[in-house]
Amino acid sequence: MKWDELFNANNQPSYGDIKKFIGEDEPLWSELLTYIDSTYQIQPKMSYSKCSAQPGWNVKYQKSSKSLCTLYPMDGYFIALVVVGTKEENAVEMALGAFTPYVQNLYRKTSFSCGGRWLMIEVKDKSVLDDIKRLIAIRVKLKR
Repeated sequence: MKWDELFNANNQPSYGDIKKFIGEDEPLWSELLTYIDSTYQIQPKMSYSKCSAQPGWNVKYQKSSKSLCTLYPMDGYFIALVVVGTKEENAVEMALGAFTPYVQNLYRKTSFSCGGRWLMIEVKDKSVLDDIKRLIAIRVKLKR
């Protein structure tokens, strides 16, 4: 059953429900949430989207008014939406060679629109998770 069918707008899932739905790759989900919490001290916000591209409940991370990422539970994995805006484009392109071939290809084939490249990254292994961490670090600089 699809995520948005299991949990409609009136039936918000718990984080336990999300972990159960993701299943086998849940440790990657938990690692990313722990990383964002410890590195950026940001709490997630659950929201419901009616967007036809990815409907249903998702988990958003924002620092001030800047979006770090939005996470979408999928059956057996999850998707991380990271927007590479105009300000980050040069830094990402310079670092692109260090990313997995999957993320490099996704970046190159995603056209720039609505203020950035909207990368819908399927997270199914640790190397892609590491790419997401790098993209977030480029997107939101830590203050020392």
